[in-house]
Amino acid sequence: MSTRIKVDELPAFDAAPYLDSDEAIASYLTDILEANDAGLLSAALGDIARARGMTDIAKAAGITREALYKALRPGSAPRFDTVNRVCTALGVRLVVQPLHPV
Repeated sequence: MSTRIKVDELPAFDAAPYLDSDEAIASYLTDILEANDAGLLSAALGDIARARGMTDIAKAAGITREALYKALRPGSAPRFDTVNRVCTALGVRLVVQPLHPV
């Protein structure tokens, strides 16, 4: 007889340990951006910042560590300036592409 696993008993997934290369980070952010959800983007940037070291990213972005945690928590809506500074500190940039290339 197999035991049933309840969803609420599963541990929360943490993407940070899997974000161990520039390619993994770029792929992760690309997928997140396609979801078109600002709160999800801020949480994803938080995952990446934790993978790279929150203190180092905060320093490179020119904001306090506490403010970075607050801005990048799930469901937050950080200002574009904050997102841009964090992306720069992470060594990535957001790129615009046409939806329907000619």
